[in-house]
Amino acid sequence: MSIDAIFDPHNWETVPFHFWSAVFFALGSIVGSFLNVCIYRMPLDLSVVSPPSHCPHCKYSIPFYLNVPLLTWLWLQGKCKNCRAPISPRYFIVELLTGLTFLACWLTFGQLSPWLALVYSIFLAGLITATFIDFEHFIIPDEITLGGAVVGFVISFLLPSLHGGHSLAEGLVRSALGIAGGAGIVYAVLRLGKLMFGRQKTKLNGETKIVFTETALCLPDEEIPYEEFFYRKTDAIILEARTVELVDRSYQNVTVRLSPTELQIGDEKIAPENVLHLEAVCSEIIVPREAMGLGDVKFMGAIGAFIGWQGALFSLLASSLIGSAVGIVLIVLRKREWSSRMPYGPYIALAAALWLFGGKKFVENLFR
Repeated sequence: MSIDAIFDPHNWETVPFHFWSAVFFALGSIVGSFLNVCIYRMPLDLSVVSPPSHCPHCKYSIPFYLNVPLLTWLWLQGKCKNCRAPISPRYFIVELLTGLTFLACWLTFGQLSPWLALVYSIFLAGLITATFIDFEHFIIPDEITLGGAVVGFVISFLLPSLHGGHSLAEGLVRSALGIAGGAGIVYAVLRLGKLMFGRQKTKLNGETKIVFTETALCLPDEEIPYEEFFYRKTDAIILEARTVELVDRSYQNVTVRLSPTELQIGDEKIAPENVLHLEAVCSEIIVPREAMGLGDVKFMGAIGAFIGWQGALFSLLASSLIGSAVGIVLIVLRKREWSSRMPYGPYIALAAALWLFGGKKFVENLFR
């Protein structure tokens, strides 16, 4: 067969549709294997390319024949071939989920455009990666958010039909509007939430000792990094302390106010970097609270780059409904405290997926 015949699209059209269904599932499983690498390494600022896949326990370098998606995990019964240490079921779940996602994209969009099916598969792979990282680390790396926005913008230029456009310029404009609209809508919600619910007052168990270290606020039952409180210079942790102990001096019955740039104890102002350790006894504490994080703003911008501002708006509204439903279920199950530990990114990712698989048609029929 000649080279021209190999790349002749008419020849490829004769291949059965569900042959490509199997190809997309297999491709998705392979991509899912790579996503597992990203999920593990990205939050640790490690390269996703080097070193090759290895056991995190014994550092055994995994050969290619033991790195077959889905099958290897089942064959080894979720254990390392070398040291028999357990391998998290998350590896199998991500590979299976990604394979099924690629298959769903082919079945939904394959007859419209194979390229569209492939691009949406890549988009959803990014959502899967963000979801698992956010669940475990409460962050969404910039490689996914900012990088995703750039990739979506470039693909929109090469494939205008991603936004229902017919020209290169149309694809670029709609993607840019999606980025600006998606990020702008969530940033507006973040600012509004800050104005309305920007502080949370927490009652402690009587007179309680809390500790401020160099990196975190230590309550009796948990340690919270300052990054979770301070998104801007005006954010502050405030408490009325019965006693305050520094390394070299103490105070009684004073107000303590800690911001990213200043520690104020009564009338005295101190640079936070000069205070390595502080202990205070108080009965309540006021901490900054965010409706969303800036990572969610960037995440929504990346989503808008692929599905436009309408899809981003739908994702915001639908994610709030999903979050509310999850909260109600947790309350019914008497697991209310779990809701405060749930990141918001996975709700946004699920809502964006719903937009692709029926949400867009639902909205179009609703306003027809």
